[in-house]
Amino acid sequence: MSIKWERFSVTGMEKLIVCAHKRPNALCRLVCFPWAGGGTSQLAQWSTLLSNSIEVLCVRFPGRETRLNEPFAKDMTSLVNEVTSVLLKDFQEKPFAFFGHSFGSYLSFAVALHLKKKYGLEPVHLFSSGAHAPHSEEIRSIKRIPISDTKDEEVLAYIQKIGGTPTELLHNEDIRKHVVLTFKEDIRVLQTFSFEKAEMGIPFCCDITCFNGSDDILHDLQAWQELTSGDTSFYELPGGHFYLLEPSNEIFLTKHITRCIENAGL
Repeated sequence: MSIKWERFSVTGMEKLIVCAHKRPNALCRLVCFPWAGGGTSQLAQWSTLLSNSIEVLCVRFPGRETRLNEPFAKDMTSLVNEVTSVLLKDFQEKPFAFFGHSFGSYLSFAVALHLKKKYGLEPVHLFSSGAHAPHSEEIRSIKRIPISDTKDEEVLAYIQKIGGTPTELLHNEDIRKHVVLTFKEDIRVLQTFSFEKAEMGIPFCCDITCFNGSDDILHDLQAWQELTSGDTSFYELPGGHFYLLEPSNEIFLTKHITRCIENAGL
């Protein structure tokens, strides 16, 4: 008896996307992009908080979770191409919105830009969290960080300072090493990201909403409004860089996102 391996192979969608609650009749899909070093567990569960009219898809980056044995992404372009190739049919099929936090915000912007330039598609709404505008001077300073020469102890201290990773996980040496490695590799990818607004004009028509923690560093948020002819809104919520993990903030975010998507005239 022969068994075809294809029956058991993992499709691109299953590798890349976590969808905790499939909603085939949803009016819109919200694609969530996690932060540097992050996984899908928190954002994928937003499906329990969002309206049934929205299906939540969370992007799983290589080098973690069920993709642990895959090599990390080499650059932003390879991540953008993977997301686009796997989800293009879905993007063409029904309206979609993007939410990204920190590193995920830059990736979601890069994917949106690629979709607009190559396929004439764009999100009905772009939600950015804890991130500078992609053409700000602060992005250039991130690209100048000598990540290869940065000691693991320094990276670990930074991860502990900004929060977002359970302390008990960092007590395990193997997990701690992998968290630091994953974070460094994601920052390396971010450093390959390039966007020159002067060459693009105003790339989008959709509305953009920017969220930030009140105790986080000051992000160059205002410059996001230069990227769309639509409306731009800004919200500051209590907390640091990972303000979005606070239950009260999570409820605000998901209610606001639901309202924005449902008011998008789908």
